[in-house]
Amino acid sequence: MKRPAVRRTPGVRAPLLLTVPALLAVAFLMLPLVGILVRTSWSELGDHLTAGATTEALRLSLLVSLWTLVPALLLGVPLAWLLARVPFPGKAFVRTLVLLPMVLPPTVGGVALLLAFGRRGLLGPWLEETFGVTLPFHTSGAVVAATFVAMPFLVISLEGALGGLRPRYEETAASLGASPVRVLLTVTLPMVAPGLIAGAALTWARALGEFGATITFAGNLPGTTQTLPLQVYLLLQDSPEAATSVSLLLLAIAMIVLLALRGRWTGGPGGHRDPADREAAARPEEPAPAAPGPLPDPPGGPGAKEARAPGRIPSEPWPLHADVTGFTRLTLDAGPGTTIAVVGPNGAGKTTLLRALLGLTPRAHATLVLGDRDVTALPPHRRGVAWVPQDGALFPHLSALANTAYGLRAHGVPRAEARREAQDWLDRLGVGHLAHRRPDRLSGGQAQRVALARALAARPRLLLLDEPLAALDQTTRARVRHTLRGHLAEFDGVCLIVTHDPVEAVSLADRVLVLEDGRVLQDEPPAEVARHPRSPWVARMLGRNAWPGTTTAEGLAPEGGGRLVVAEPLPAGAPALAVIGPEAVSVHRERPTGSPRNVWPGTVREITSGGSRLRLLITSPEAPDLVAEITPESAAELGLADGSAVWTSVKATEARVVPL
Repeated sequence: MKRPAVRRTPGVRAPLLLTVPALLAVAFLMLPLVGILVRTSWSELGDHLTAGATTEALRLSLLVSLWTLVPALLLGVPLAWLLARVPFPGKAFVRTLVLLPMVLPPTVGGVALLLAFGRRGLLGPWLEETFGVTLPFHTSGAVVAATFVAMPFLVISLEGALGGLRPRYEETAASLGASPVRVLLTVTLPMVAPGLIAGAALTWARALGEFGATITFAGNLPGTTQTLPLQVYLLLQDSPEAATSVSLLLLAIAMIVLLALRGRWTGGPGGHRDPADREAAARPEEPAPAAPGPLPDPPGGPGAKEARAPGRIPSEPWPLHADVTGFTRLTLDAGPGTTIAVVGPNGAGKTTLLRALLGLTPRAHATLVLGDRDVTALPPHRRGVAWVPQDGALFPHLSALANTAYGLRAHGVPRAEARREAQDWLDRLGVGHLAHRRPDRLSGGQAQRVALARALAARPRLLLLDEPLAALDQTTRARVRHTLRGHLAEFDGVCLIVTHDPVEAVSLADRVLVLEDGRVLQDEPPAEVARHPRSPWVARMLGRNAWPGTTTAEGLAPEGGGRLVVAEPLPAGAPALAVIGPEAVSVHRERPTGSPRNVWPGTVREITSGGSRLRLLITSPEAPDLVAEITPESAAELGLADGSAVWTSVKATEARVVPL
């Protein structure tokens, strides 16, 4: 089979004014390296590298560079984490201190070390008298000098990796019950492993080549502090050919390290992508097995596993009371088994509410009581509040099964039992056949179901779902919604679901909490919100026309001008919202006669298909924009198209006004 020809897009042609200096820069950097290669005595290379003094210096260099990694990792990793994650006074000054050894002349660094740790330095006498430790002219002094110069490479590399890691992974792990140390060891470090490895490799290579600080602070004693760079310095005086051979060895080591790190620390191609980018590029949705049956109880009856597993939250009713202050202000009370749909426009404070209940945002603070226990002062991992963020935040280094078992393991459930229960949850949500795949091998919908299974498996007291079904197609969404509804019917805690889908709000929730600008506009059963929405956004979400305005004796004076007559007007002079169903809007080509009290001229601006009906956006100089819903047959009979002049009418009995 002949492969189609690939058309290559010509690259950007570099201007001559930039090309010539760039080539000169490359030549300037390459000439010294070429000089080493040209001047190397290849016939004597083996003898030079196997000489006793050289091998001893190489052994000492390897010893010092490897020991340098120990304090660099023990001290540099926490420092990088603090710089990347924690705001604190003087942070810029601390980062300057980290960078200082990279720009400081090495001999000046050696002098500074002498004045700090030398026998007459600030700490030198105390170290010698208390611990019998003398750093200058000792191998440990060479390690200290190399650590001072090389550790910044680890800190800067790891800080950059941590800065690119979105905190939602760590926050999700904490919501599943993982302590900060467990989060660091099982989520943070594995996810920034490329940056950590790159920083460690650069630290090792820099320590291997350290010269100035070592000779100034630790001296140049053969077998004790005379590392390979110091040996090169001595050989230049007695045997320049041997110095060239040893320099070639150090050059080769440096090149190998940089080539191995290509695209990770140096910024070239081939680097790893952010986990979210890999998930976004995942494969399309695969067909799942048949819909799972009803949710079974764990073996031995409800709560049996919790009773056997240490650290698990027992199955019992968990009512909720929360007082939220800050950007989002509300008081929330809900009995056990209540599901609340949280709706509102972007920026209304929905996600801020969830993060306040988790204790993860300074924008709002929640006084939170679950059952008879006040968990306000507890850290997120001890609250028993599980969270599913919008993108699921699956840990990319773990399989779907390990992701689902993560919360169980964090609560102390034995590995085998946690994996069995995790597999059960994956089967319930129709992704059990994907248990051993990692997130980058899952489609968006599959990943979202795994994230939902992970939260449900943790058996939280409070369940927070931030648009959990948004990534699913309509068929899968209906099936997962059915499964979720079955679980929530048996759930003894409270569940909050942020959603923009009215079907989810009606089918899953017992109450609908409407937010706008951080305030509660409505908190009522779904049926009541559907009949009398008090927010223009909610009315439009439900597919209705919503006109805010001021009540009049006959109905409403909309903010955009005009008048609306309703059958049941409210007292005049109050802010209110008129709600008109699109199916209640009649469309005519001529001005209608008869009973309609509300008639406006208009122009069709947009026609869209909504299932078996068409939705028309009609603008008018005498009324706010209006959406009408008619059949395709009616549209054809009226000869409607974009720009058509029409008349619209609404009966007074079809328009409702609700107070704001």
